[in-house]
Amino acid sequence: MNLSKHIYPAVTLTVVLIVLVGIIYPLVMTGLSMVFFKEKAMGSLVEREGKIIGSRLIGQPFSGAGYFHSRPSAAGSGYDATASGGTNLGPTSRQLIEEQVKERSKRLLAENSNVAIPIDLVTSSGSGLDPHISPAAAEFQVSRVAHERRMNEEKIKQLVQEHTERRQFGVLGEPRVNVLELNLALDGASKEGK
Repeated sequence: MNLSKHIYPAVTLTVVLIVLVGIIYPLVMTGLSMVFFKEKAMGSLVEREGKIIGSRLIGQPFSGAGYFHSRPSAAGSGYDATASGGTNLGPTSRQLIEEQVKERSKRLLAENSNVAIPIDLVTSSGSGLDPHISPAAAEFQVSRVAHERRMNEEKIKQLVQEHTERRQFGVLGEPRVNVLELNLALDGASKEGK
């Protein structure tokens, strides 16, 4: 049996596919995305005063009392895009319930004891990088933010409503609020009020 008769076509096909699928195709797709969807291809980055402060696609922590807080993150040390992933703790996990959910709930009850705590404020998302919270989670935080910023609660509720994204095509996904965009609008409204 002549092995070179089988090896040569296999090696040739492998090299051709590597060049075609591993080099040419990604370059063409990158080029097309840069032409037709430049903002998205560049990561949907958000700039303020010429400085990049975040992305509309990746969550980040907001810990200041005058800001809306993001959903908890299980990605690395928190919102680490290189360590994206959930906790892998199920709903019956004692560690999830005792250590994480109850601890977060205690903190949130001190903030607003009159309202039921939305689940997305005490559990992390599957990726740990979710930039959105539910409208209920944003509403839950309105009184704290209003108190800290000395702003009217109705004005802040209006900002939440303005920044609530509806279901895509009216049926896909759930209503959601991008925390970074809401906090930027909040900063803008605070400056206008002063």
